[in-house]
Amino acid sequence: MKEWLVFPKQKLGLICVGKSLRCSGQKSCSNWRAISHPQILLQSFLLFTFLLSPIAAGAVDITQQLHRPLNSSVGGQSRDEADSLLRIAQQQYASGYAEKTIASSLRALEIYHSIGDLKAQGLTYNLLAKAYVQVGSLKEAEDSLRRGLAIARDTKDFQSQIFVLNNIGTFLLQLGEFPAAGKTVEDALAIAHNVKNIEGEGLSLSNLGLVAARLGDYNKAIKLYENALIFRRQTGDAIGEANTLNNLGDAYLASGNYQDTIATYGEAMRTAKTNRDRTNELRAIDGLVTAHTAVGRYERAFDLLEQRLALAKELQNLREELKSFESYAQLYKQQGNYVTARNFYERAIILARTLEDSKQEVQLLDQLTKMLQQK
Repeated sequence: MKEWLVFPKQKLGLICVGKSLRCSGQKSCSNWRAISHPQILLQSFLLFTFLLSPIAAGAVDITQQLHRPLNSSVGGQSRDEADSLLRIAQQQYASGYAEKTIASSLRALEIYHSIGDLKAQGLTYNLLAKAYVQVGSLKEAEDSLRRGLAIARDTKDFQSQIFVLNNIGTFLLQLGEFPAAGKTVEDALAIAHNVKNIEGEGLSLSNLGLVAARLGDYNKAIKLYENALIFRRQTGDAIGEANTLNNLGDAYLASGNYQDTIATYGEAMRTAKTNRDRTNELRAIDGLVTAHTAVGRYERAFDLLEQRLALAKELQNLREELKSFESYAQLYKQQGNYVTARNFYERAIILARTLEDSKQEVQLLDQLTKMLQQK
């Protein structure tokens, strides 16, 4: 799993990104592209031509929103209120409410701008960029990220440079630009090493492992993940540790090492459960289901799916319930129990309709049709 736009508490800022991702960061610099072939980026993924390039003509200017006359009530609002709004926005984003995230973030920005808190503005712009990406507002996302970059250049926060370079590496991974992503994260690792930032070293090593895995070099990925775990455990970053453990489990699984796969996913699940990290807990369960199924341990796979469904219901997360039903259907289908498999496919389809996810509904119907044709 990729990690992006993650910042340490009260450590904000970004750096100027040049064509080689080694821009000097001078104010006169205009090299804002992640790689030197924007046409390829546009063809590969339209989104990121906006995120990391100079502001496009006609892009929505968030400054226009922030510089409108402030109400008298806004002038009296405190930093505490802005911080509270930002925390709410972060929670809204984590819960999948991108539009609400945008609304809360813009209100926080208004206050941060009025009191001149540049670092808080930088953090808020980065959260806005993520939320705008989620709702498909590409120009707004680009504008937010550009302003965050400008603030970070001015603050010259080297610690934040580590995390932002990792963010850029994540963007490049999403584009399929694996070598460029690796080079960017290597730059982040070098900075982290020079300033002795253990948290940054752990994150960078974990992301370099992800790059290696995407390139098919699972042995290298495993070594990088194992090194990353050393740093992540030193900082007590339980969520980061669970994420890296899941990445390591993925690498073991891809290389066919089922014994280490099961042990690693098991550790990830326990770590995530202890820290109520539901995202990594669900992911670890999925990995364990796949691994146990691959070696014929169906009873254990069913036990894990029961845990997964119970967790999804506890979270009242319909999408995770849908995934649980689909996994049940696939497992029963693999065993040749088509009647029960059909029941779970139909339950998953109902949830897809409830979620108004037509794409998922079509995919599930296709899987069900193919299964019935095989009977």
